[in-house]
Amino acid sequence: MDKIKDTRSFMRITHRYLGYFMAGIMMIYAVSGVLLIYRDTDFLKKENKIDKKIAVNLSEKQLGKELKIKNFEVEKKEGDILKFKQGTYNIATGQAKYTKKELPFVLDKMTKLHKSQSKDTLSPLNAFFGVCLFFFVISSFWMFNPKSRPFKRGIKFTVAGLILAIILIFI
Repeated sequence: MDKIKDTRSFMRITHRYLGYFMAGIMMIYAVSGVLLIYRDTDFLKKENKIDKKIAVNLSEKQLGKELKIKNFEVEKKEGDILKFKQGTYNIATGQAKYTKKELPFVLDKMTKLHKSQSKDTLSPLNAFFGVCLFFFVISSFWMFNPKSRPFKRGIKFTVAGLILAIILIFI
């Protein structure tokens, strides 16, 4: 019985203090996650005018990649000037003038938390965050006695949440 009590005590205490430690990180992830839901809109974005010189004679595909514009498409060509929705590009000089809508600096940095890859400097934070969330899931089952009413009700909510997530994934 002491072994079960020790495990429950360890899980509860670790869950509590790790939760406090992770609270700030979770706030940032929560805000940035909501912002990413609306990334296909102009919500909170400001328009930046960009005038820069890039390589000459770029193809349409290369130009879109160089300017980092999704769904890039040249609308028309007038002499050496390629015109696209966001601006223009001079094939002969490499001068690109365009506008880009971006989140303010701090919010943009926050959304990069969700987009990092293993090679990025944020990847250890993301891995740590994921491991902590998984621990919270597991340790939450030690918060109540398995024979108690809150625990049994909690299991029902867990199953309901799991079923809802699976349904939404496959819709």
